[in-house]
Parts: sequence; C-alpha cells; structure tokens
Amino acid sequence: MIIAVSGADQAEFPHLFEQSSRLRHQVFVEEMGWEDLRRADGREFDQFDDEHAVHHFCVRDGAVVGYQRMLPTTRPNLLSSVFPELCEGTPPCSDRIWELTRYCVAPEHRDGRRGVSTAGSELIAGFVEWGMSSGIDNVIIEFEPMWVLRAMQLQFLARPLGFQRKIGNQQIVATQVSFGQRTIDAIRAFRGAHAPVLELWGRLGEATPQALAV
Repeated sequence: MIIAVSGADQAEFPHLFEQSSRLRHQVFVEEMGWEDLRRADGREFDQFDDEHAVHHFCVRDGAVVGYQRMLPTTRPNLLSSVFPELCEGTPPCSDRIWELTRYCVAPEHRDGRRGVSTAGSELIAGFVEWGMSSGIDNVIIEFEPMWVLRAMQLQFLARPLGFQRKIGNQQIVATQVSFGQRTIDAIRAFRGAHAPVLELWGRLGEATPQALAV
C-alpha cells in the first residue's frame, strides 16, 4: 500500500514522517554518503519538506519500508536550487512536471529482480497512479545512470537532462521521464499485481488521519 499525504498535513501523520525521516537518513547519509545531510538525531529533512510537497509512504505491517517525495517544478526544487549543474540549460518547469526525490527502500525490503524490489516497484506504481490522477505525466529524477535503461524497460520515455556527476559516493544523472497508461500496464505486469496501490489521505483524499491505523 502506498499512502500519499500532502506536506500541509504533516502534523496529522507524525508516525509516518518520523519513520520516513529516519529511513531517509539511513539511506542518503549512512549508505550514499551525503554528509551535508547528516544530523545527530538520525533524521533527514530539508527546506523542501513544506506544504507544497506530496509524500508517498510504502507501508508494511504498520512500518514505513519505502518512501518518495514529489515536488512541483513550478517552485524551487532539488534540480533548480541544489543541483543545477546536473542540467544543461533551463530546468523543466510546468504544472505537468514534478520532481521525484528521496526515493528509498529499507535494506531488509530490497528483494526483487532487475534491481527493483517489491517495495520499490510499488513506489513506482504509486507515483504513476498519482500522476495520472493529478494531470501530471512527467517527473524529473536524479538517479544513477543504470536507472535510465530500467525506466525505459518499464515503458517510461526517459531523456537525460545533462551529464552524470558524482554526488556523495554515487554517479547521478538528472532525467525527465514521461509516462501514461502503457507505463502503468508494464509496471503492473512486472509486479504480477494489477490492483491499484495508491491511497490518498488528508487533504489529498476523503479519508481522515484518524482512519489510518499505522
């Protein structure tokens, strides 16, 4: 299950945000070496965790085991404000293009094939379902170059925006990927599961925070 929550509702879901901030610190600081993000309390968050962000949580048995964050490109985001060197030219900016950031899966849930875990493929299905229901058909992702090919195998149209550069201990390339019904069909076939995975909570949907027993 992927639970989508607006940043404006963050105070209503403290358990989800607490768990995800620790997962983010574990992955991006401890594993990937982004030392500028290190905090003594083991929680990672930044200036983009505001009311304009949309957070996706992959939940298993009450625990957040995967996470990703969506940022509007019509506002400051990672590519435009933090990593402009990853883009040759002006970064994309449109209501139909959002930036996918902080994608991560807990180490104990990194099963799966072709480098895509069960939780990871559920997160991918979640952002495509969310985009298709929200009038969004493109995302910008800063990831390792090998993911460009993997995205295309899942029927995304992928276009690198610049040259790869080393960030932390990884090579990263900014890529714009577009998607549609063909993409979600391919993702569901890859997963072997065709039911929708996304649930909207708080201001994004009709459910109330109190209805979420996590």
